[in-house]
Amino acid sequence: MKTKHHTPRHESRPLLGITMGDPAGIGPEVIAKALTGAGLRKVCFPLVVGSLSVMRQTVKKLKLKLEVRSVASHETGALRTNQIAVLDPLEKPLGSFKPGVAASETGAASVAFIKKAVHLAQIGCIDGIVTAPINKEAINMAGCHFPGHTELLADLTRARESGMMIIGGPLKIMFVTTHVAIKELPSLLTQARIEKGIRLAHLALTTLFGIKKPKIGVAALNPHAGEHGLFGDEEARVILPAARAARAKGILASDPLPADTLFGKTARGDYDGVVALYHDQGLIPLKLVAFGTCVNLTVGLPIIRTSVDHGTAFDIVGKGLADPGSLIEAVRLAAALATKRRTQQAR
Repeated sequence: MKTKHHTPRHESRPLLGITMGDPAGIGPEVIAKALTGAGLRKVCFPLVVGSLSVMRQTVKKLKLKLEVRSVASHETGALRTNQIAVLDPLEKPLGSFKPGVAASETGAASVAFIKKAVHLAQIGCIDGIVTAPINKEAINMAGCHFPGHTELLADLTRARESGMMIIGGPLKIMFVTTHVAIKELPSLLTQARIEKGIRLAHLALTTLFGIKKPKIGVAALNPHAGEHGLFGDEEARVILPAARAARAKGILASDPLPADTLFGKTARGDYDGVVALYHDQGLIPLKLVAFGTCVNLTVGLPIIRTSVDHGTAFDIVGKGLADPGSLIEAVRLAAALATKRRTQQAR
């Protein structure tokens, strides 16, 4: 049975669990930088779920005027703007590790942080989670054989289906495939997968962003949308049938449109969201308009989850160069979505 927390001070702002990600990556640094000052505390109560010792070491190394405070539960108590509440779920403190290097110990820790935050969200103790980056090699070294956050979260929450939407500037883009080789794309682009992408885009735009009848632009795979088969048949064979099937269910999905014009039209307001077929097709326009501030939103989960749009950046760990922009936007989006959900549930 799902129970809600009843802490009065949480009534105005949502309580968000921010997972540290891989302690050997830039997660601790971007969290510390993002929580410096009062900015994010105006929209939420942040609770870091991660290694207490790593958070303290990070704050000390960065010479930030922050105090890391250990808490035993989601009830953080009264915090000053220079304090960070950290809930460390590890059975024993994380031992020594080499920053910027994948290791089973840090991979296992990052998974433990995620599991704790998901559990708190599922039982209603926190209003959503924001995740710093994990390292796929490290979590697999630790015996967690998932390709990434999205799949792990879907398994933990038993989500029927889920997918990745990335938001940046005026663009909201749902992906049919992500990290796959270009040469493998044609065989992976089935009508069922494209229909799922359209369905999840519609779900996100309606339930999370409150757009009653969103218009969804569906990207073509080939130049000029195949030019009637001259440059490929994927548009006629799988993409158009998927769009038509979606429209038959009341979803306002377009026919496959040339990607070189679709994103510009969407940025100008012709479409509320886009279904992109592969990683770079969607990420290139996103990073052109919102580099460093894009946010990853997992659609289809029973809990709110946003994330940074970057990896662990092992090459710059410990140099103080990590940009907290994406994490700041991820927290702001999670707070907005959690507040909207609260309002809907209160009606």
